[in-house]
Amino acid sequence: MSDINKILSDVWGYSSFRAGQEEIINHLLQKKSVLAIMPTGGGKSICFQIPALLFENQTVVVSPLVSLMNDQVVALKDVGVKAERVHSDMPDVDRVKAWEDFKKGDTKILYISPESLMQHSILSELKPLRISMFVIDEAHCISKWGSSFRKDYEQLKDLGTLFPDSVISAFTATADEETRADINQKLTKGKGKIFLNKFNRPNLSLAVQEKKSWQKQLLEFLAGRDNEAGIVYCLSRKDTESCALHLANKGFNAMHYHAGMEKFEKAKVQDRFMTEDNLIICATIAFGMGIDKSNVRFVVHISLPGSMENFYQEIGRAGRDGLESDTLLMFGLQDLFQRRKHIFDSDASDAWKLKEGKRLESLMAYCDSAICRRQTLLAYFEETCDPCGKCDNCLNPPQMIEGTEYAQMIMSAIYRTGQYFGANHVVDVVRGVQTEKVKQKGHDKIQTFGVGRTASADFWKTFIRQLVSSKYLKINIQKYGALQITPEGEKVLNGLEEYFYRKICFNKPIKEKRIKADVIDSDTLNEERELLSSLKSTRLQLAKEIRVPAYIIFPDATLHQMILHKPQTIEEMGHLNGVGPHKLEKYGEFFLNVIKKSME
Repeated sequence: MSDINKILSDVWGYSSFRAGQEEIINHLLQKKSVLAIMPTGGGKSICFQIPALLFENQTVVVSPLVSLMNDQVVALKDVGVKAERVHSDMPDVDRVKAWEDFKKGDTKILYISPESLMQHSILSELKPLRISMFVIDEAHCISKWGSSFRKDYEQLKDLGTLFPDSVISAFTATADEETRADINQKLTKGKGKIFLNKFNRPNLSLAVQEKKSWQKQLLEFLAGRDNEAGIVYCLSRKDTESCALHLANKGFNAMHYHAGMEKFEKAKVQDRFMTEDNLIICATIAFGMGIDKSNVRFVVHISLPGSMENFYQEIGRAGRDGLESDTLLMFGLQDLFQRRKHIFDSDASDAWKLKEGKRLESLMAYCDSAICRRQTLLAYFEETCDPCGKCDNCLNPPQMIEGTEYAQMIMSAIYRTGQYFGANHVVDVVRGVQTEKVKQKGHDKIQTFGVGRTASADFWKTFIRQLVSSKYLKINIQKYGALQITPEGEKVLNGLEEYFYRKICFNKPIKEKRIKADVIDSDTLNEERELLSSLKSTRLQLAKEIRVPAYIIFPDATLHQMILHKPQTIEEMGHLNGVGPHKLEKYGEFFLNVIKKSME
């Protein structure tokens, strides 16, 4: 057995590496720099933690969030690795001790924030230590082309110059080609080898719904999920609060989270989320980076994310344990308007605005796609796959309808009103609604007034959104969201091209067929619900006693292994995937007793 396989088994209790891990580890052990693009839940931490244990000298991990540092360090200590963190939220005495222990060599891996690391005093004290490797986690934060640029990351570009003998490794979940090149140039002068792992997460089911009443739609989705942990992403702080209140009133264990909360409030929510198996967090995008909870069973978006990269990262917080998990995206025309406005109102460069606009267009294309969702999502990241057979489009293939006449009705109304009005006004004109605005502008006198009165306002708004998604119409933010006809749209308006649209209906969505888990099938799981509940209860009790998140004791996937194999001895327990020697010694007997009791 090789050194890396032995460490994987002896420290973490796993018998084999995930796809891509071994190649990255071996490259780092050759003291060569790396930029690894690995999907959320792909096991990136082990890629740098194993080399850190094998390198002669110490490793410094740059992490953007306190919560992420704390969880990583707790998890490492739990498997017997000498790790520590240094950040501003720690008491002075603890921070000083952690730093001194690292300088003395008592700590193998140190987690630190970028702003702390790049202080002159810290850099000076690191110099004599001959650091073996610097790890830049969430590396997309260093690039202005990325979706989460942070100024405090910019200084990290000097690490290669300041520590020329140290290996530089960078990890992120998503980065397009331009962002990858930018990260690699800044951190390694373009010399780092780029590892691009597969983005496919087959355990995640994908569904999209037209947003009509998100409160009702959310409750329909959550039916039967009152004992599962999940995240509901909202566009605004106000929405997070109303969403959490709505769910709490319906009997769900729910809390809100957003950047405007006090630090102690956010810490409280994070701690509860990490330790409770059935908590639903209603949050803005401020929640997620740094939250490494393995048994999140669903992610819902009640508004449109900012980009495909954001969407992928956010849904990737579900099912990190490899078990089946569900995602749902709700969206409407107003979401699209708000996102475009956010881009337009930004102080960023025109080049950035153009790029973000293109990203948003790709997301809209995904939402209105008529083919397999997984194929559309992976195509954005330049991957291919067969139809997944379990997304909403695969389970209920949408019907495409010839809608040239409808498109000409809308476009004619837009053209005859000067291409100066938003969707609501245009719909009123097409449906023949005599609003004050319509009469004031004289739009009740134009030829197109009332030509589409047989269809509902909801139909027309959805139809317009599909025209925008397929680039036949555009929303001009400079003109307050005015609809305008593109050159492609002009071809349809002039009868030179036909237009097909996805059938529009607002019926209750078909419930997705859930795939079988990798570890245990659903029938067995149903039969063993009492045992699973007892195992989870034991896990939670142990977690509370030592004040760590429950998943750090054992993830759900390992509990499923216990149910499947029902070990009767410590030795048998040690053969289960995810049960390393340290965890076996600390927790094995507790779980064995639960299993034995269930069999009496």
